[in-house]
Amino acid sequence: MSKVYSLKTVQQLPISLEKAWDFFSSPSNLKEITPPDMGFNVISKYHGDTMYAGQIIEYTVKPVLGIPLYWMTEITHVADKKYFVDEQRFGPYSLWHHQHHFKAINGGVEMTDIVHYKMPFWFFGDIANTLFVKKQLKGIFDFRFEKVEELFGKFKV
Repeated sequence: MSKVYSLKTVQQLPISLEKAWDFFSSPSNLKEITPPDMGFNVISKYHGDTMYAGQIIEYTVKPVLGIPLYWMTEITHVADKKYFVDEQRFGPYSLWHHQHHFKAINGGVEMTDIVHYKMPFWFFGDIANTLFVKKQLKGIFDFRFEKVEELFGKFKV
């Protein structure tokens, strides 16, 4: 049986909680903060103007060798301007549970992402995670960190 892996990132930005929430809770902004080589594209047509529990968002993504994969997530939990959770319904993982937390701090907002994921194909998935998936996920969040700083500025301590 394959393991469940986790990844946590924390980023502080010099913007208001409202501005952070508005940007990160909009599916239309996901492509901008995803590395271009992932070929990320939102394909769902009916995902609404505001985020809500039960919202379905569909994507295509090209994580390996440029081969397009279909990915569907559901927003399962939303607490306005506090957190939301997306969970994979169909896609490349056996499990994908991504928590997005937002907290107002002095001078801006602190965002925390916590991802739990499980690879398919038992120990072969664990091998793939060790060889490239873990590094690729870290690279996606590193790209996001830099892109978000580019968009909103660096937090001054």
